[in-house]
Amino acid sequence: MSAITTSVFDLFSIGPGPSSSHTIGPMRAAHDFLTRLRELPATDLARATSLTARLFGSLSATGDGHGTDKAVLAGLLGHLPESVPQELLEALLEHPKELHPLPVEGCPVTLGPGTVIFDSLEHKHPFNNTLVLTLEAGHEPLLEMEYYSPGGGFIQWKGWQEPDLGTPPHPYETMAQLKEQLKSKGLRLHQLILENEKALHGRNQREIFEQLDRIIRTMENAVRRGCETEGKLPGCIGLSRKAPILVRRATESKHSADRFLMLLDAYAMAAAEENAAGHVVVTAPTSGSSGVIPSILYALHNHMGVERQTIREAFLTAAAVGFLVKHNASLSGAEVGCQGEIGTASAMAAAMLAYAKGERFQVAENAAEIALEHHLGLTCDPVGGYVQIPCIERNAMGAVKAYNAYLMATLGDPSTQIIDLDKAIWAMNQTGRDMLCKYKETSLGGLALNNPKC
Repeated sequence: MSAITTSVFDLFSIGPGPSSSHTIGPMRAAHDFLTRLRELPATDLARATSLTARLFGSLSATGDGHGTDKAVLAGLLGHLPESVPQELLEALLEHPKELHPLPVEGCPVTLGPGTVIFDSLEHKHPFNNTLVLTLEAGHEPLLEMEYYSPGGGFIQWKGWQEPDLGTPPHPYETMAQLKEQLKSKGLRLHQLILENEKALHGRNQREIFEQLDRIIRTMENAVRRGCETEGKLPGCIGLSRKAPILVRRATESKHSADRFLMLLDAYAMAAAEENAAGHVVVTAPTSGSSGVIPSILYALHNHMGVERQTIREAFLTAAAVGFLVKHNASLSGAEVGCQGEIGTASAMAAAMLAYAKGERFQVAENAAEIALEHHLGLTCDPVGGYVQIPCIERNAMGAVKAYNAYLMATLGDPSTQIIDLDKAIWAMNQTGRDMLCKYKETSLGGLALNNPKC
């Protein structure tokens, strides 16, 4: 393996819910395919008769409830997650006979309900979430691409190689190496992440902070919208939003501890309910876990009086934890279960909280480890394939665990912690790889199997 080169703004990206691996990733893959189509010879494009997108693995099993078919169609129509109109996504495929011309000059192909095919759950492709896009002339493939959606909105394809971004000024692959870099160079964690981001991705400090502020605003807006919006979420479950009720009960509570806990729950569920509705959220590190970090962030800003610059720096600490999990395990529920999504988000939030509160770096690492350790083995079993049950409440539980992990990490001498973050990430990866497929975002086991409505 090579040093971590992921950008903060690939880990935290803005897009529509309900799933980074099932919505954002497939939309990006489809858009990439569209770009490649436009480079084909005009003679080939004129002969084209059909375009299909075959979904495999978890994309096939739960893609309907996750809106994968709509996401693929939107990508093929030229849209990207950060700019796709909400109303367009909601309207796609609502009228079965409606067809859309493929936006490629000289190509007569149209797109519609038959474009996306839900294929085999079990397959031999290297990633669970696989989609194969093919442009054909009769039965002759003119262009075929095999894409993978490994979680967090990231995409790869057959033959893909990690882009050569050069060597970061402070290379690391593990937390142990990261700590050695901090110690030998006398840096604080946010400084190291900032300097790597500048060197690898060509952004100056002002640009990085402006984009961080945009990410933070988007998270806070999702919390605010969710706290103010009532009604039922889309889909066959008929699940009612709960965040506004929690906010009201929190204001009525006479006990300050209960009040804070209810608000933490409300903020996490608010953003998660916005995600479940298919509205704009931030992958943190995935859409399915997009309520955990915003909950802690909202509390830091609105209840703890933490200044904006401190929050920016703490946010970079959360990114460092997410990088380590992505590099050494997985962020995908389809690969390692929900421990890779909610567990990682909780670990990131716990580290962010400790750093924002001025604790030593060792406390931030310990907080992340404790949060991740106590999500080990968490399955991904979405009822009906929707990111609703148990996903929304899991965001609230992840936020509360993050806060508690921070508290526990402040006890005693932080250097006496027995299990470090590297060990917890290793255990999470091994546990996830050993987990039965039916517990990894297929809706074939757990709660999903026992719900009569879907």
